[in-house]
Amino acid sequence: MSKRNKKAKNHRKNEITRGIFTVLEKEPSKSFNYKQIAAKIDITSAEDRNLLIKRLTELNEKKRIQQVDRGQYKVLENTKSYHEGTVDLTGKGNAYIVVEGMDDDIFIPSNKINKAFHKDKVEVYIYPRSKSKKLEGEIVKVIERYKTTFVGIVDMQKTFAFVRPTDFRMYTDIFVSIDKLNGAKNGEKVIVEITDWPDDVDSPFGKVTEVLGIPGEHDTEIHSILAEYGLPYSFPTEVQRFADDIDTSIKQEEILKRRDVRDVLTFTIDPKDAKDFDDALSFQVLDNGNYEIGIHIADVSHYLEKETILDDEAYERATSVYLVDRVVPMLPEVLSNNACSLRPNEEKYTFSAIFELDTNAIIKNQWFGRTVINSNERFAYEEAQYILETGKGNIPQEISIRESAYEVSNDVVHATLEMDRLAKIMREKRMDLGALSFDKVEVRFNLDENSEPIGVYFKESKDANKLIEEFMLLANRKVAEFIGKQKPKKTFVYRIHDDPDPDKLMALNGIVSKFGHKLDFKDKKSISSSLNQLLQDVKGKKEQNMVDTLTIRSMSKAVYTIDNIGHYGLAFDYYTHFTSPIRRYPDVMVHRLLQHYLDGGASAKEEEFQKKCKHSSDMEYLASSAERDSIKYMQIKFMQDHKDEEFRGVISGVTEWGIYVEIISNKCEGMIRIRDIKGDYYIFDEKQYAIIGERTKNKYQLGDEVTVMVKSTDLIKRHLDFVLIPDPNN
Repeated sequence: MSKRNKKAKNHRKNEITRGIFTVLEKEPSKSFNYKQIAAKIDITSAEDRNLLIKRLTELNEKKRIQQVDRGQYKVLENTKSYHEGTVDLTGKGNAYIVVEGMDDDIFIPSNKINKAFHKDKVEVYIYPRSKSKKLEGEIVKVIERYKTTFVGIVDMQKTFAFVRPTDFRMYTDIFVSIDKLNGAKNGEKVIVEITDWPDDVDSPFGKVTEVLGIPGEHDTEIHSILAEYGLPYSFPTEVQRFADDIDTSIKQEEILKRRDVRDVLTFTIDPKDAKDFDDALSFQVLDNGNYEIGIHIADVSHYLEKETILDDEAYERATSVYLVDRVVPMLPEVLSNNACSLRPNEEKYTFSAIFELDTNAIIKNQWFGRTVINSNERFAYEEAQYILETGKGNIPQEISIRESAYEVSNDVVHATLEMDRLAKIMREKRMDLGALSFDKVEVRFNLDENSEPIGVYFKESKDANKLIEEFMLLANRKVAEFIGKQKPKKTFVYRIHDDPDPDKLMALNGIVSKFGHKLDFKDKKSISSSLNQLLQDVKGKKEQNMVDTLTIRSMSKAVYTIDNIGHYGLAFDYYTHFTSPIRRYPDVMVHRLLQHYLDGGASAKEEEFQKKCKHSSDMEYLASSAERDSIKYMQIKFMQDHKDEEFRGVISGVTEWGIYVEIISNKCEGMIRIRDIKGDYYIFDEKQYAIIGERTKNKYQLGDEVTVMVKSTDLIKRHLDFVLIPDPNN
């Protein structure tokens, strides 16, 4: 038999096998004989009928189907060849299907993707396999598109155009007729929506819905990042108009419904460039010597009424998005920067968690409810830090966010110092319980008036930041505990963080052991303790950012849910998000539910809130992805002006196609392709996290220091390539 005939026969055999499973799995309670199966899958020739009978016999002998009576076959229980899953497309055009509950992903070669895109929900057929082979199959149906809009560049032809998507996973151009270009010109970056994909054509049909601008221009690229994740950058006119019409005045009849804490010393501490102040702290000494500390949060839910177009818009956004050069807010400015912003010397409606603490930070009493405040002071973190470091209130000009040096009252100084002392006690208790201490370096840019990066700096978390963090954690934890411990159980929105995956921790241990570190797997507490020790040991070392990043990746992802399992990273049994309703919709849900239960309301509908939790988690992931992309974009833009300089960097990743290097001085990460490394042929060694020269045995390993220069920068693809500068001593 020729190779071609043999290949054709095997192909037909596979088709008949798939047909058998299609028939049997569609009606698993029934049994069928070969004639019934042949009729259902359109087998008419004697040759195919004989092949069908032979395959039925073989599959029965291999115990992949069962013969329940002579010539009658059924699918085996718990055996399926068809599954629903999510597409994970690779840059090479192949895909893997992730099926919930299945240990192994299903490999799909590029010619079997059948018009599915990244993250689509699909039906997949798994080919019969021997025990030694990986799962492989083909996509048979797209059940649900993850998205139908893409960012791309217009490629104009004579009588039509193609839009070439910029997403490297998108393997096809999109055909757009001239009348559906929406004014777009050749070479412009646009948003295109797929409208149809007929079976007999290679490319889907689409229409341009928005012209973003010229590729490479700053606003074009920032808007592209948002568009790629389906995130808006402006409010619809009707939503803006609705927000502008809200009565934001403070009314006496509303004040009378609230706890009045306007006379209590209150202040905010925020970044110096912040415009929305959604939390404030109040402090007073009680007659018994204890402290009453209030965590006051903007009462967004007072203005954001349910079932309005404004609430619908806030829910859809679910979060503010913090890009390098701008904030895309969840709420219009009239609320986020004005009515709900706890600006100094203005009366504001708040939702508060007020605690009586003794001098050892032990809670003696707690109260939750709506309040009205009048903040006395607004501090930047740098100003508060100066008070903590010096114990003085005379803030010098170079630190002050005001136009001149500034004198803070003794009462404010005392309150700041005492709350810092209490915060440190609470933090130490958390650490003792197994909380993880992530102080990952955050990259920030100094921008000129045109949003061009002129410098890089690193955001540090100092005592002033940790003071605010600790009291926000206290409010979040105690609100969750207050509702979570009620009987009967009440539906609530929790922020949970599952235990880390043991396999990921073992992989992390394998990497950090190369730097002389080790994790202790004896029990849950020893794992947390050794993780904290690791994070402490790498502080200030060249591998810090890499180890911090890898450690975070080994953790489970924190999400919103109504099913509480606690928060591993914080070592809390109950946790929620209560403290940022200006920028997070789950906090708005928490405020509404808390007030509902304080008013004696019945438990809310589980299904409704679980759906909202899932949406909020999904949108948080998209927003953080956009934020990372904007940082990557700005890093590449910054490196464009430093092409002739040499930089020291740390190898932060090793793959079969190259090594990734993170520059120590600015944390910009780029790639050195293996083919560009001169002097030898390098081979990827997965076990050693290294590439090794075939002839010289020269090794470039994860964590090694190297010298690099910029080879090329691509703002449109957001890609940075380095060239390796050989070490003269090597």
